[in-house]
Amino acid sequence: MDKRKLGLIPVFIAIAIVFALLSLDDITFENSEIQPTISTQSNNDSIGLVINSPSSSVTLNQLDEIFTDASSSGIGRSNVYLYWNVIEPVEGKFDWSQSDILMGLNQKNDHKVTLYFSIINGETLGPFPKWIGKPTLNGINQDELVTVLDAILSRYHIIDSVIIAGETESQFRFNERFIPVYQELFSNVYDRIKEKHPDVKIGNSFALHQVLNKNLKNIVDDLALGDFVAFSYAPTDSLNEISKNTDESIEDLNQIFEMIPNKKIGLFEISWSTSDFVEGDDVSQKIFVEKLFDFYAQNESKIEFMTWYRYIDQEANSCVKEEQKIGDQTITLGGGSSMGTSEHVIERLNQYICNAGLVDVNQNKKVGWNEFKTQIQMLN
Repeated sequence: MDKRKLGLIPVFIAIAIVFALLSLDDITFENSEIQPTISTQSNNDSIGLVINSPSSSVTLNQLDEIFTDASSSGIGRSNVYLYWNVIEPVEGKFDWSQSDILMGLNQKNDHKVTLYFSIINGETLGPFPKWIGKPTLNGINQDELVTVLDAILSRYHIIDSVIIAGETESQFRFNERFIPVYQELFSNVYDRIKEKHPDVKIGNSFALHQVLNKNLKNIVDDLALGDFVAFSYAPTDSLNEISKNTDESIEDLNQIFEMIPNKKIGLFEISWSTSDFVEGDDVSQKIFVEKLFDFYAQNESKIEFMTWYRYIDQEANSCVKEEQKIGDQTITLGGGSSMGTSEHVIERLNQYICNAGLVDVNQNKKVGWNEFKTQIQMLN
């Protein structure tokens, strides 16, 4: 498999998990209302956590409990991943059934939301609704994009930041000639959304480890657009094995400010796996969490938000598939590899992602969870 394509998987996985959870027959928003509660805890809306389930077999009540437990850490933010083909399957007709549940749970727990709306996802565009087809970058209709974003932001006021391109460096690594096309698209959409929603901040996201490993800083420089520049990060090499120690990883994060000296940055998906299969363990995750919060405290004025990638581990080998179903469409990962078989790379990515949580699949808290919670309390 082409490792260039693996960069888009972490963004896919979270939404795939969420949609798997919410498409079960026993989960209906109308019949299982999410009751608002009055929070007695001081939440930090700059610190977030991607909230997931250990498996796709879960009821709404169980998901509610997962959100409550994750929120007990003191977080005040989470990421929500939405796809155009799921939100607007028919032109002008929006399907809010799944997003209402997610947004309701976040609102109940007093979270702000960073919305990832997939226009660029690594090397992939979309997925788009069937009524749009499969446009190229210069074929994306700005009016239609503004309309769907406006509808989402008008419905969910807890969204305060929007990312429309994830793993952006992978899209333009071999297609730099299209950078001006995206610059124009982003600028026009940004201006029109800000007219309607002036308090919502908009930006793009990059995979920091890929930017550094593949020397793609020039793409970040060209596309450091909007109100903030976001980054995901994993301390891994091209085979998805942990190749940095905790100090080296913090050094990587510090390089962000060399690339982005005059704009706020967002830490969109930060992770450290505890799987020994990819050279991880519980203690190193705990140490990284501690050093990550030290990094945040030293640079708080420069950081828009900081979100840990995953709350809970997922069942083994369930995080990555060569064919990833997103709504009514399937994204296929493929290609040749000079550094190992598809199975070799996917196996390690599965191990990394499925064990990147702060809680294990049996809902036992890792030492990283205790450190995460302690650090938030110290900030608050």
